[in-house]
Amino acid sequence: MHAWLCENPVGADALIWKDIPTPQPKPGEILLEIKAASLNFPDLLIVQNKYQMKPALPFVPGSEYAGIIQAVGDGVTHLKVGQHVACLSGTGGFGTHTLAPAALCLPLPDAFPFVDAAAFIMIYATAHHGLIDRGQLKAGETVLVLGAAGGVGTAAIQVAKAFGAKVIAAASTDAKCALCKSIGADATINYSSANLRDAVKALTDGKGPDLIYDPVGGDYAEAAFRTIARRGRYLVIGFAAGPIPALPLNLPLLKGASIVGVFWGDFAKHEPRANAILMQEIASLYAQGKIRPVIDRTMPMAELKAAFTHMGSRGVMGKLVMVN
Repeated sequence: MHAWLCENPVGADALIWKDIPTPQPKPGEILLEIKAASLNFPDLLIVQNKYQMKPALPFVPGSEYAGIIQAVGDGVTHLKVGQHVACLSGTGGFGTHTLAPAALCLPLPDAFPFVDAAAFIMIYATAHHGLIDRGQLKAGETVLVLGAAGGVGTAAIQVAKAFGAKVIAAASTDAKCALCKSIGADATINYSSANLRDAVKALTDGKGPDLIYDPVGGDYAEAAFRTIARRGRYLVIGFAAGPIPALPLNLPLLKGASIVGVFWGDFAKHEPRANAILMQEIASLYAQGKIRPVIDRTMPMAELKAAFTHMGSRGVMGKLVMVN
C-alpha cells in the first residue's frame, strides 16, 4: 500500500508518499481499500501540529474517507468483507488502504457514490448537530451562514433549508454567492464588497438573524454578532480565518443572545446514542435528495500537496476530494 506519512508536523510540504506494508486488522478494526478521502480544514491543522488532537508520529493524515472492506478483525460482526463504508476516524485516510475502527464506520448502500460518502459525515453531522441540537432551529427562523461556500457552509445552507429556515449566505466572492443561491440560499452577501452589518440588517428588516453559523471566526465575527436578533444563538463552529475572535460580552447581554459552542466530534464521543440518531437523520435527508455534498473537484491521491495548496488559496467551493 501507499500512504502520505507525516513524520515531522511542520506543514503539508513535509508529507512523504511512501510504500509501506499493508497492515492486518486487530480486534475491532477493519482493513479498508480507500476509494475517496475528503480534505478538511483539520487535516491542514493536524499536519502543522496546530490541532487539538496530536497523534503519535509518524501518522497518516486524512480524517474522512470511504471505500471497500478488505478484511475484518476479531469481534467485528456488523460489517463484512466487500461492504462499502464511510468513516471519520481523524487520521488514516490519505492512502490506498487504512485500518479503521469498525465502530466508526457507516455502512453505505452500494449505490452511494464514494466521492459523496467521503465528503459527507463531518460537514453534515456538524451542521445538523449545530443547527438542530445546539441551535434549536425552528421552521421560519432566519439563519446567517458565514463562509457559506465552503464545505461546512454549504452543508449548513442545505440542512437549514431542509428544516424550513430562511438562509442568508455570506461569502467572499460573487461566484461563491452564486453557488450558495444555487443550493437554496434565499439571499447572499458578498462581504468583500458590501458592509456585512448593513446588508444583514437590510435583509432582515432590522430584526437580525435568529441563528448565526460561524465556521470562520476572524474579523467578521463581531460584525455578524452585532446583527443578531433578540434571543438569537451564535454558533461557534471553527476558525478557518485563523484568528480566534474575542467578542465583547456586553453584546449577548444586551440582546439576550447566546454564544453556543459546537464540537460534533466531542458530542459523538460522549453521546453515541444521540449521534447514531443524528447519523440516521442525515442519511435519510441524503436519500430524500434534500442534502448532497458540493464537490469543488476531485484530485488523484498522489496530488495531495497540490490539493492542500488549493485549499489554502481560499478558492475552494464545497469540498475537495482525493481519489484512488
